[in-house]
Amino acid sequence: MKAPPPDHITKLASAVEAAGGRAYLVGGAVRDRLLNIECKDFDLEVYGLEVDSLESLLLEFGTVHLIGKQFAVLLLVFDDGNQIEVALPRRESKTGPGHKGFAVKSDPHMAKEDAVLRRDFTVNALMQDVLTGEVFDFHDGEGDLERKVLRHVSPAFIEDPLRVLRAARFVARFDFSIAEETVELCQSIDISELPRERIEGEFRLMLEKCDYPGKGLLALEQTGALQHFPELACLRDVPQDPEWHPEGDVLIHTALCLDAAVLRRNEMDDVWVEMLGVLCHDLGKATHTVFERNRWRCPAHDVGGVKPTKALLERINGQSYVVPLVCDLVREHLRPGQLYLERDKVSDAAIRRLSTRVNIPAQCRVSFADFAGRLKPFELPWPPEVWLLERATSLGVKEEAPKNFLRGQDLMKQGIEPGPGMGKILDAVYELQLEGELTSREQALDWLWKHY
Repeated sequence: MKAPPPDHITKLASAVEAAGGRAYLVGGAVRDRLLNIECKDFDLEVYGLEVDSLESLLLEFGTVHLIGKQFAVLLLVFDDGNQIEVALPRRESKTGPGHKGFAVKSDPHMAKEDAVLRRDFTVNALMQDVLTGEVFDFHDGEGDLERKVLRHVSPAFIEDPLRVLRAARFVARFDFSIAEETVELCQSIDISELPRERIEGEFRLMLEKCDYPGKGLLALEQTGALQHFPELACLRDVPQDPEWHPEGDVLIHTALCLDAAVLRRNEMDDVWVEMLGVLCHDLGKATHTVFERNRWRCPAHDVGGVKPTKALLERINGQSYVVPLVCDLVREHLRPGQLYLERDKVSDAAIRRLSTRVNIPAQCRVSFADFAGRLKPFELPWPPEVWLLERATSLGVKEEAPKNFLRGQDLMKQGIEPGPGMGKILDAVYELQLEGELTSREQALDWLWKHY
């Protein structure tokens, strides 16, 4: 943490000091700087100034938005576009269920050691004087950073159920462990009162931004939160053939797949959809795993995974467009590997048909994660993906399925009335197109004229 805070923050802190107050960096800004992680979001806590005085001072630097003036949280947008959240120290008391059931009262003269008691983890309870650089650590947060441990600050931790999911997210981000006493506290918290949008927010951050999402998944189990997502929880102890899956049960495999998917995340067109595809790809194994002919098998678990995928997405996703896309990735997750094994026999029609069911590059990335998440060496680029993308590119279906050569107006010119019959004709033309029997619009029109 050698570099000083940005100039605009230092100038603001100097103005606060001149007005009789003191400005401190708090929360993640201090934590990340101590970890030598580039910090883009800075939060300030200002002591010694009433909220009206603070607001007037901030207006000298830019535009002020009231996030919550009643509990003294202001967003300052500087004239150069930089922005920072500025707050007064405050007390919180539980008044109702959920992560919003709090009464909040600001107190600019509050002692620093009392103010940090509302923080979740010791590593987030650090403060740094902007002007002197002095770090205030009342709960050995620096020690926990060195030990890579998440530890709750106070028993008030249990008052906000969202903190259980945040614990898993911080594990996924920093590869930290969770202190035993904090695990026990998490296990006593009921997260069922959390609204779906907050659950989705934590899952999104874990899957889209964190380097170890698989470890975050296992942290959800450790803290007891996974029981609220039964489609995932039931993957524990589902056996797999050790020849193909030496890593262990399906939950362990899924966690390893998520971590492997991070290698490809910067290539993903829709990170949320594809990472959910990885998360859900083997949900069908919970109900389709059997012991037959002296080994564990899971016939039709790809298709069988669609139903539990829809159920899980209902709990963690609020975007309707996501559901069919993720279900497609789950249903087809075995196809790249299967096609590659039979590559000398695979027809062009099979590749074209696959493109009508799923985005092929996205499917390859999800299927790669499935292959890589099993404690076995793997190649990059993944051979099945290289082969399939080459075939799809040569057929012009890498990015999207072929469009029907004919449209309804073509049939109407032939005197065919709109209705079910027209749809059947268009479907027949498209089938011939996928099979390669019609290779141009001209051929399709000629076929139409001959048959109708």
